[in-house]
Amino acid sequence: MKKLLCIVISALMLSACTQNKIKEQNTMIVRISEIEVFPEYLQEYMDFAHNVGATSVKEEPGVICIYPMQQLRDDCQIRILEIYASQEAYQSHIQSKHFQTYKQGTLHMVKSLDLVDMRQISPESLPLIFNKAQK
Repeated sequence: MKKLLCIVISALMLSACTQNKIKEQNTMIVRISEIEVFPEYLQEYMDFAHNVGATSVKEEPGVICIYPMQQLRDDCQIRILEIYASQEAYQSHIQSKHFQTYKQGTLHMVKSLDLVDMRQISPESLPLIFNKAQK
């Protein structure tokens, strides 16, 4: 009887932990920023994007990923993968000094901007991806 009780309690605890992880992943914000930059500002924009991404991930616990990328077929097309732990983390990020420096410093460089919110298909893969990238 004690064994059965231990198994049931362990199963309930595992279920609760799993449910908490699922809730965390469901509150995450995952977005792809689709940005077109005027050619004459491309290098300057890329410096801003690199700096805000690196600083945000380093200094903000709720910023999981800000990963700027450049299309190979069109240098002026920039995509930024953004992952935030929560809506609160995102709000804190956009109010940060380094984000405001980026935003105000690049307004004239950006020809178009589209923020595309995404739904995770396999959120359980996210930790594996980042762990693998560290190796």
